[in-house]
Amino acid sequence: MNTVDLSGLVAVVTGGAQGIGRAVAERCLASGARVALWDRDRALAERTAAALGTAETVRACGCDITDPASIAAAMAATEAAFGQVDILVNSAGIAGPNALVEDYDDDAFAQVIAINLTGTYLVNKAVVAGMKARGFGRIVNIASVAGKEGNPNAAAYSASKAGVIGFTKSLGKELAGFDIAVNCVTPAAARTAIFDQLSQEHIDYMLSKIPRARFVEVGEIAAMIAWLVSRENSFTTAAVFDLSGGRATY
Repeated sequence: MNTVDLSGLVAVVTGGAQGIGRAVAERCLASGARVALWDRDRALAERTAAALGTAETVRACGCDITDPASIAAAMAATEAAFGQVDILVNSAGIAGPNALVEDYDDDAFAQVIAINLTGTYLVNKAVVAGMKARGFGRIVNIASVAGKEGNPNAAAYSASKAGVIGFTKSLGKELAGFDIAVNCVTPAAARTAIFDQLSQEHIDYMLSKIPRARFVEVGEIAAMIAWLVSRENSFTTAAVFDLSGGRATY
């Protein structure tokens, strides 16, 4: 494992209790950061925090990223524990059902957009003022190759992740005059708990599109993110980093 120096930095990882978020938290901790796990499953986040470190290095915060009040409470708890937030990795998200657009449930569509896109906006918004005041920050939003190419029978997910890409590019340009980098990654599917929300037909479809002929490992995603949130990434911002195993065509 390559060494990335995150010593002295504080990272917030949304959706940090499991999957990609947990892998990112582990990598940040191994690189010297202190980490706050923001997750709507508070009990699972607390178990993950206990498994990953001590109260001096990692804390769990219950957080619904669609609720500004919940985000404000998680931010207050994080600042009380660690003083500030230098890094945000927004990994929280849902897949939503697999269905044709004409059959898609309207409430399910709205929920996917609320969590994946509006939630991204809200948590990014929550950390920006502090990062600007300190003149430093690193943000990585987890998008998806589906946001680039669109997956059939997953219109809500594809649209939400396309929105994350556009939002990231916009915020990165807004903050380019500061030492604040805002980037996103576009992974192919990783075999995490999100697969429980998908039909086997859709899982098979995604795998068939990956030239590497396998799903991405969460550790591979975390490895790329570790550099993106480091001090060494002092120039690249408003960018999209591909982790699609050769699938993406642009």
